[in-house]
Amino acid sequence: MELRHLEYFVAVAEERHFTRAAERVRVAQSGLSASIKALERELGAPLFVRSTRRVELTEAGRALLVEARRTLVSVAAAKDAVAAVQGVLRGTLSVGMVQCLGVIDAPALLARFHAAHPGVEVRLTQAGGAKLIEGVKAGRLDLALVDQPRPAPDGVSLAHLATEPMLLVCGREHRFARRDKVEWSELADEVFVDFQSDWGARQLTDRVFTTAGMARRVALELNDVHSLLELVGHGLGVAVVPRPMAYKKGFQVAIAELHAPAAPNWEASIALRSGEHVSPSAQAFLRLVLGSDALPVG
Repeated sequence: MELRHLEYFVAVAEERHFTRAAERVRVAQSGLSASIKALERELGAPLFVRSTRRVELTEAGRALLVEARRTLVSVAAAKDAVAAVQGVLRGTLSVGMVQCLGVIDAPALLARFHAAHPGVEVRLTQAGGAKLIEGVKAGRLDLALVDQPRPAPDGVSLAHLATEPMLLVCGREHRFARRDKVEWSELADEVFVDFQSDWGARQLTDRVFTTAGMARRVALELNDVHSLLELVGHGLGVAVVPRPMAYKKGFQVAIAELHAPAAPNWEASIALRSGEHVSPSAQAFLRLVLGSDALPVG
């Protein structure tokens, strides 16, 4: 079994399309298809169900995908480790990041890392925290800057970055606009602008309403902090967001504290796979962010 066969297999499995997979790994589609067929012959099982519109994994393919990803990550880590012993970092650093995390200057940190380690290719993915953690767990990401509530999911460890309160933002003509503090219970009849369900901030807000037995109406769901604040500023709803997002400059919103007996705080963390070898590149980035060699423990 050749490593390139596994690489091509993972590309097809993730893209669900042979043409896109071939473009991703920069090989002719005929060569990629031949490699997949060779892998299927060697394993004695079909790995994909092919149709004219989409490619789906078989049960055997789903089983192989887990191990193929793990194998490719281990091979990359081995190469990086040898390079590190020689005093040079190389390879790739795949980082996930929630938009506008706010508690660290991620672009500046990535720039510093790139300047210090020009031999490492930095790859960045932006999404909601839940999706990023799945990427870490599956080995697609080395680490991710996330806002997921604790405890950490199985297979993932979190290194704490910051804890911030959740604040109410509303338009400047809203009935809460001149209030310094609002009770969560007062939000029961409001129309909400909120993030999609894989954002940690959304999950915290949902948790408060569920615990209180309160229903709420989310009329507008977004995957972008700036758009959320713009819609709120135009009076299309209220939102509950972490303090770093609430105080972004340039938006016409009013801000109030929220009070409830069991209101949770928003937490920002670095996510890593539990019990896995951390690549030298990831270790170097962690030292840059955390200021020490400490790795996540929970």
